[in-house]
Amino acid sequence: MAPDTGTAEGIIMAVEAVQRASGRGIWGWMLFDWAAQPFFTVITTFIFGPYFVSRMASDPETGQAAWGYGIAAAGLVIAVLSPILGSIADQTGPRKPWIAFFAAVKVTSLSLLWFAAPGSNLFLVVFLFSLASVAAEFSTVFNDSMMPRLVPKSEIGRISNMAWGIGYLGGMIALIFVVACLAGSPETGKTIIGIDPLFGLDPKLGEDARATGPLSAGWYFLFILPMFFFTPDALKGLPIGPAVREGLAELKATLSEVRKRSGIFRFLVARMIYQDGVNALLALGGTFAAAMFHWSITEIGIFGIILNVVAIFGCLVAARLDTALGSKTIVMISLVLLGIATIGIVSTGPGYTLFGLWMMPGPDSGGLFGTAAEKAYIFFGLLIGVAFGPVQASSRSYMARSVTAAESGRYFGIYALAGRATSFLAPFIVASVTLASGSARLGIAVIALFLGLGMAILIKTPYPADRPAE
Repeated sequence: MAPDTGTAEGIIMAVEAVQRASGRGIWGWMLFDWAAQPFFTVITTFIFGPYFVSRMASDPETGQAAWGYGIAAAGLVIAVLSPILGSIADQTGPRKPWIAFFAAVKVTSLSLLWFAAPGSNLFLVVFLFSLASVAAEFSTVFNDSMMPRLVPKSEIGRISNMAWGIGYLGGMIALIFVVACLAGSPETGKTIIGIDPLFGLDPKLGEDARATGPLSAGWYFLFILPMFFFTPDALKGLPIGPAVREGLAELKATLSEVRKRSGIFRFLVARMIYQDGVNALLALGGTFAAAMFHWSITEIGIFGIILNVVAIFGCLVAARLDTALGSKTIVMISLVLLGIATIGIVSTGPGYTLFGLWMMPGPDSGGLFGTAAEKAYIFFGLLIGVAFGPVQASSRSYMARSVTAAESGRYFGIYALAGRATSFLAPFIVASVTLASGSARLGIAVIALFLGLGMAILIKTPYPADRPAE
């Protein structure tokens, strides 16, 4: 039924139904994910993080503890401030000034990681990493909140998944470049393709890993420019002083309001739980395999590249299916695949898979992923790669379809809060179960419970979430 354009609400609905940014504006917005992803892929997960833990610190335990505390501290700041800043941004109007400010913080922090030589002050390095993490997440909140203004709600799922896939492509290209051209072996000094690291980098001094800081900073700065040049922004609102007062008041009202909007509240609770499982699976799946199969940093990096390749394909397929089937269906399918993958990796070990029902004897070929069991693990990793992009991209479009453009800032701030509020819980329970049982498998198996519980809550959540439940 067409909206009644004779009322203010009808006019707003009509505008939202037909609004569409230019092609350059939409591509500028999607390139934000391309710009942002190398930080998560190269710095957080596969290159700088392992370097910090294994080579910067005096011992791996100290490095792991320091890195973990840095992630936890950043998560706490993000959880507390995301909804506050989102509400203030709704009052000030434009998102780009906020993104520009946090981009400056992120670029500066990442560039300074070049000085993170072995033996450097761990606290300072962790502080710079945490600062970059906070800036990256806040920028994402403001970028996500621009999405409802770009295309009609029917197209939100498509551009969200496409942007996520483009992001993984960017992260994969950056990771391939680092592994092939910068990351030299401390023993041989050569990269995986047999060349000396570019720019005369000395792997013995950790310069190959340290260079990922300036690399990620430059990448981010360059590729967010199209968003600033071409993507439309909200109209100017209140000055910053009144905006803070109004924003805080609006946030208080929104926190009270969201409990009354039962569908949105239920969706946020479901996402909070299953996202904990997704985050833990991404963070711990590679380290679980590395410990079990004694994978090198190169093999972990190649595992990451494989996951990113498959993730791109998964997002492109989900971009089409989201429009046809809806964001909720894509999230549900993704959670099922992630659950199967979790059980699969837990059931796989040296010489077997499926809890020993399928034995895989045979010698190690000596190459990458040289045993049959490692290849089985890679197969389950492919399921993770297919699903972990769409589950996050379609969750984002689920939220965008459930709120108006005018309230998107504060609600995406709460969305970020829901993704971070209990982000410590899954890793904490995994670690606790592992210590109590002495089994890393039982610890990882806990992730399946988070995925299952989140999915159970989501099943009864309406779609879009602001629609009354049937």
